[in-house]
Amino acid sequence: MPNSTTEDKNAKTLTLYTEADTQRLAAQLVALPLTGSVWLAGDLGAGKTTLTRYWLQALGHAGAVKSPTYTLVEPYSIEQKDGSVKPVYHADLYRLQDPEELSFIGFDEYLDEPNALVIIEWASRADSYLPPPTLFIDMTQATSTDKDNESRQVELRLSKAGQAQGLDLSSVKI
Repeated sequence: MPNSTTEDKNAKTLTLYTEADTQRLAAQLVALPLTGSVWLAGDLGAGKTTLTRYWLQALGHAGAVKSPTYTLVEPYSIEQKDGSVKPVYHADLYRLQDPEELSFIGFDEYLDEPNALVIIEWASRADSYLPPPTLFIDMTQATSTDKDNESRQVELRLSKAGQAQGLDLSSVKI
C-alpha cells in the first residue's frame, strides 16, 4: 500500500503503516536543523515514544531510551559526527499535575540551552507555561477492523518560530 503524503513547506500529513515507516520519519526529522521544542500530541499508544526512540537513535544515541513518564524529563548528550554534542531532552508531561511544577525542576534551562532539542509528549498539559514550539507533531491511530493494519496519521506543522528559522517540511517523505 503506498504511503500517502500532502505537500507543503510548513505542514505535512503522512501515513505510517509500519514501524519501519516511523523509523524513516525519525531519520528525516534529524535532517531538519531543529532546535527549541517539538510538541508530540496523540492518544496513549499513538506512537509518540516510539517515534522519539527512533529519533534519538537517528541522532546518534546508542543506549536505551527510557520513557520519562515518571521522571518527567530524560536528558541525552549525543555526540555528533562533527564532534559536537547535541543536548536533547525527552519530556513526558502526562503525569504533570500543575504546569508550575516545571519551574521547580528547572525546565526553563532545557528550553534556554543553545542548540538543544526538547521533545515534549503531552505538552498540552503545560501549554500555558511553555513557550511556543518550533514544530508540532500530531499522531493519530487509524481505526481499522484489520488488526494487522495499525496505521498512524502523522501531521507535522511548523509554528511561526519554525517558519522564522527557515525550516522546510517539503523534503519529508515516507
